[in-house]
This record gives sequence, structure tokens and C-alpha cells, in this order.
Amino acid sequence: MSSAAIRVLVADDHAMVRQGIRAFLETQRDMLVVAEAADGDSALVACMEHAPQVLLLDLLMPGGGAAAAARIRAQCPQVRIVIVTSSEDRTLIEQVMQAGALSYVLKDLGPDALAQVVRKAAIGEAVLHPRAAERLQTTTKRPAKLAIDALSGREHEVLALVAEGLPNHAIATRLAIGEKTVKTHVSNVLAKLGCVDRTQAAVFAWRQGIAR
Repeated sequence: MSSAAIRVLVADDHAMVRQGIRAFLETQRDMLVVAEAADGDSALVACMEHAPQVLLLDLLMPGGGAAAAARIRAQCPQVRIVIVTSSEDRTLIEQVMQAGALSYVLKDLGPDALAQVVRKAAIGEAVLHPRAAERLQTTTKRPAKLAIDALSGREHEVLALVAEGLPNHAIATRLAIGEKTVKTHVSNVLAKLGCVDRTQAAVFAWRQGIAR
């Protein structure tokens, strides 16, 4: 195992699910499962005690996944939260993304794909399961279309990359522009869309089918 292994916390109220995920991730040379949790409260405690880089968090468990995500983001902002669930409910997806989750995947994801999601989360890249993305993509309403039309071509590109979960420096590299320029574009995008943060902008992009 690499000394720079990704530290992972697995939170699910079903012991067999937790143990199955843990057993697979521990076969990965670049990952270390530092703890398990069976509910939202114990997930928060484990995050504070073990400082994982990535939290795999079930949505439908005692304490509520969205509520747990919000508390964990407030207390342990360095933790990247990946929702791993069976729920495709649009309201729940929106709630947990607004609460600060980085990624949202369904439990039908294969083990190798889940490992890739963990690796992406560790470097700040978001993943949204295709069916979850479909739930967020609603018929475009006029106010949303007006907001999109207000974006410049470059701002539209920046919004799509924000929805991928890329940080400013990665967006700058992708678009071959300066990081300060990216910050300006992100600020303009948030203002034009009426979003308070990048998570809201990403959810907007997913709902409107802008995310790649």
C-alpha cells in the first residue's frame, strides 16, 4: 500500500454493504479504509477522529444523508463527500448536493467504477451518476433560459467545468487561461445565475443539461 493512500470512511447502516465496500477498497493499493459508520452521527464523529479524505455516505440511513452531509461539511470541510445510495429521488439529490456533497452515485455502480469515483473525489473531481443527472434535468423554464442566455461563451464553458467539480486551477489549465481570470468568470456566473456558491451552480448546470 502506498504511503500516500487515499483515506476513506464508509458510512452505511447495512453492515454487509459496509463490509463489502471495505473489503473491495482494501484490495486497492492506493486506498486505506480508516473507519466505518452506521449512521449520520457516528459518521461525523469518525470524520473528526480519523480525518478521511473521502467519505462514502449512504443517503437513506439513520440521521439522514443530507443532514449528515451538511453537518460534516460544517465540521470537517476538507472531507470530500460521495453519496452512495439507491435513491433516485430528485428532491433528495438536490438537498444533498446543496448540503455540500461532491459526488452522487447509485449502488448499482460496479466496484471498479466506485474505486475510480473515490480517486476522483480525492483530487476534487465530481461524479454524478447518469440516472441522477437525468432526474436533475428538468424542462427548461423561461427564467433558467434567460439566465443561461446571459452567460458569455467562456462563462458557459466555465460553468460546465464547475459542474464537473474542477477547482479553479484545473479549469485554468483546461481552458488555457489564468487562474485569476477563472475566478472572475466564476463570480460572474454565480451572479448571473443567482447562485450563492459553486455547488448551487453545479446543480443548476446538471438540471439544465449543461454539465458534460
